[in-house]
Amino acid sequence: MQLIKQVAHRLLAEKGVAGLSLREVSREMGVVSSALYRYFATRDELLTALIFDAYLDLGTTVERAEARIARRDVRGRWRATCRAIRRWSRDHSNEYALLFGTPVPGYRAPTITLAPAARVVVVMGAILSDAYESRETGRSVTAQRRVSTFLEVEGLRAVMPNVPADHYVRALMAWTQVFGFMSFELFGHYVGSVSNAGRMFDEVVEQLADLLEI
Repeated sequence: MQLIKQVAHRLLAEKGVAGLSLREVSREMGVVSSALYRYFATRDELLTALIFDAYLDLGTTVERAEARIARRDVRGRWRATCRAIRRWSRDHSNEYALLFGTPVPGYRAPTITLAPAARVVVVMGAILSDAYESRETGRSVTAQRRVSTFLEVEGLRAVMPNVPADHYVRALMAWTQVFGFMSFELFGHYVGSVSNAGRMFDEVVEQLADLLEI
């Protein structure tokens, strides 16, 4: 099974999702396509396995980087998390594109990918929750009602229980900005405007920390 996924990764890098099929994988491996059906019944099952593994690897990378920082140093944990995301994304650009690039036509990821996909979000949420834990936030019922008209408040509260509802938008903005930056960097959208993406990213991380008040 591992060899099948390795060949599939190479085909993704060379031809994109459009060039990924069980028939093409079997041709590369020098076996009949029916030999792969015992492991993956369809191309989508293989795609799901690749997505699951990529989310798992990204989550593990981020968790390990964040865990090395002292718990009380919330800004340091934020920096470590964001830098780990960038490092993984640059080292695994094809997997990044599979997770955060153009959706695959006709493919819908099954629920088994939700848990590994949430691991980075859980780390970020824990950082924010710890940052607010000792503060007098003065939770506003009005703010919670307002954001509940467009946010899944219960789910967000579960991830960052100490963060007031009126800061949920900031949290989602920061999360979106980190991954949005990586999409712009990896897909060439900063050409002509950013001369040093690494330094630019570090500045973005600091300004987001200021926005989040951590």
